[in-house]
Amino acid sequence: MLDDVVREIRKFGEKTKIIEKKIVVMFSGGKDSSLTLYMLKEAGFNVSALTFFHKWSWPEVLRWGMKFTKKLGVEHYLIDITEGLLKDAVGRKGPICVHCKRVMLKNAKWFALNNGFSYIAKGDNANDKIVGTLLDQCPGDIRLCEIPKIGIPIFRPLIRYKASEVEKLAEEAGIKPYRMYEHGRRKQWREGCPLQYIDEDKRITEKLMDLAFTVNYEVSKIARKHKVRVSVRVPSFEIMCWNCTEEVLSEVKKVIENFSRGTL
Repeated sequence: MLDDVVREIRKFGEKTKIIEKKIVVMFSGGKDSSLTLYMLKEAGFNVSALTFFHKWSWPEVLRWGMKFTKKLGVEHYLIDITEGLLKDAVGRKGPICVHCKRVMLKNAKWFALNNGFSYIAKGDNANDKIVGTLLDQCPGDIRLCEIPKIGIPIFRPLIRYKASEVEKLAEEAGIKPYRMYEHGRRKQWREGCPLQYIDEDKRITEKLMDLAFTVNYEVSKIARKHKVRVSVRVPSFEIMCWNCTEEVLSEVKKVIENFSRGTL
């Protein structure tokens, strides 16, 4: 299946002539963006990786991503968006991902334009399509969106493939991203960032961002040990877990108690 998909992407690139252009992939280190980068490289595209991080990013995931791009042999640019995220998110209500994605896309656009890239590629799959969004209203093939409002064409090579298909393709390619064993905001495994666990009805503050990271970093150690998915919302300390046992819940509650007492 992987060989067929790579051939199809190369055929599309040759038809549209984007295979001749410089493309920067928004690379988070997750399965979708890793597979996107891998397949474009295999198909012969001129690709580089662009990773945005901030002081609350998972360090293990960042290190894994750097090793992955080095092995793949592609240029990898890293940009710290801590300052921009604080400016855009603090004082507003969540989910913080809405504010963060806006900061990342804006920075990706200007990075691409200022460094000779003609296209931005994203790892969106068919499960990410949302009715009414600009990218999903593109005329013609939605893999390539050139709506002027965005400012630079967006290439989404996986947008026709369901999450389950992406899973199989990544497995065939031998892509195994580092897992923090987060709960994610959907049942479909969607890791990314501890800031997503700030309670959505709360005003975002830097203190809450720090708390979301420190609590969930400790909880992730428990989750990895037991191979279950656990995260904790803050400041409510609501526990979210898939397939948790009483033992896991007891360990997580102990972490929360320590944070409440100020001992962690």
